[in-house]
Amino acid sequence: MATSYLGIDIGGTNVKMGVVDAETGNLSNFYAHDTASWRNSGRFLQSLGDAISLQLIEEPTISKCGIGVPGLITRDRQSLIEITAIPEINGAAIIPYLSERFPNCEFFLENDANAAALGEYYFGEEKLPEDYIFVTLGTGVGGAAIIDKKVFKGGGGNAMEPGHMPSKHGRVLERNIGKVELLDLANEMRANYKGNSVLADDGSISTTGLVAAAAGGDELALQIFDEVGSILGDGLVAMIRILDITTILIGGGLSASYDYIMPAVYRQLNYWLTAYNLKTLKIGRATLGNDAGLLGAASLCF
Repeated sequence: MATSYLGIDIGGTNVKMGVVDAETGNLSNFYAHDTASWRNSGRFLQSLGDAISLQLIEEPTISKCGIGVPGLITRDRQSLIEITAIPEINGAAIIPYLSERFPNCEFFLENDANAAALGEYYFGEEKLPEDYIFVTLGTGVGGAAIIDKKVFKGGGGNAMEPGHMPSKHGRVLERNIGKVELLDLANEMRANYKGNSVLADDGSISTTGLVAAAAGGDELALQIFDEVGSILGDGLVAMIRILDITTILIGGGLSASYDYIMPAVYRQLNYWLTAYNLKTLKIGRATLGNDAGLLGAASLCF
């Protein structure tokens, strides 16, 4: 009989869970609940436990459950420290609580970006080495390093926060190329642009509009993505030099702009790195898409 794990992706908008086949990555018993109502009830952990209870009743053979959370957790992976999107659960001893409530199930906790990174190893379309860097481009910039098939925790347990690296303009990386900042940059460059562009000049540029314009060869859109790629490339140089890892995966909502930011990323990497790094450098797109959180959480059970 095939082994299955329960994967739980706790997000600021929704809590998603599902049963994941350990061999194929196929997802069943999918369930989602809006995070806000659990927050407002003042019983977030109890509600989470109730939802897990239903899953375990339906799938009594499950003995392992992985949980991904958007924030900082203790080095021993037992408790939550700082979950910015759900501050009500800051400090909660989530694993002891669930382990006591479900003594026949083993629980594993990880930061969501770390979990998603690990999920790419076990369930992604590409065969990955045992060491790689994972960067997510979305509302912010997240990241993880997988070393010897394990999440790199760092000293205190919360290593690899690339979005908080110093970057251009006296700002951290994600305040330069997060989603809001990308659109601010686009509108600012549009206002100063003298040529013709399909991009709106009234401050209403969207990410989909930006990608569509770049796909059509719009010169300004390509210049905007060139700037983003240049900033990201410098950040990747630092990560590669510090960790000595040259396989990089890029995921997240803004990875739709991948093809348009990569020329500038490679330009920076070629400028800063030496042959030692460049000869083994491989950059690719993450493949799990919307299921990355759930499959990543389940992969903690391996």
